[in-house]
Amino acid sequence: MSADISSRRRAGIHLLLGLMAAGAPVLARAGRKKAEATSGAEPKAGKKSTKVKLAPHGDSGESTADRSRRMQRECRGRPNAGACSGYGYGS
Repeated sequence: MSADISSRRRAGIHLLLGLMAAGAPVLARAGRKKAEATSGAEPKAGKKSTKVKLAPHGDSGESTADRSRRMQRECRGRPNAGACSGYGYGS
């Protein structure tokens, strides 16, 4: 029984080594292509930023007095909580 396990283990190791050996030339070619592409005479173009630029916080163009009037108008009769905190229920 132990000879059977040992032969299976050896077969598995040989299989893994064979697969690794078969993949090595493919990886070597990919490495060469990449090296040739980066060693060209053309200057490499920089990566473009993919960040989304957001407006600064609180810069809505609305003055404090305008916001207060709008909140009183929009929160009239609503619960005094969340965005309407301090403006709701006839405040």
